[in-house]
Amino acid sequence: MNEIKAWYLSRTIWASLITVATALAGMLGLPVEGLDNSALADTLLQAVAAIAGLVAIFGRLSAKDRIG
Repeated sequence: MNEIKAWYLSRTIWASLITVATALAGMLGLPVEGLDNSALADTLLQAVAAIAGLVAIFGRLSAKDRIG
């Protein structure tokens, strides 16, 4: 495991955040039973990857300097 990736691309981080969020939602009285945390984590991770790709494309198109 020598590869480095951004924290927001980690499934473990997303699954942990979703677990904390659903626990807090349950404490606040929101209906969270039947929620598939694994599917939600995968969906959020895909959304983050898509947004990161769009930001990279936009950044490159709006850049003032050439790539050397």
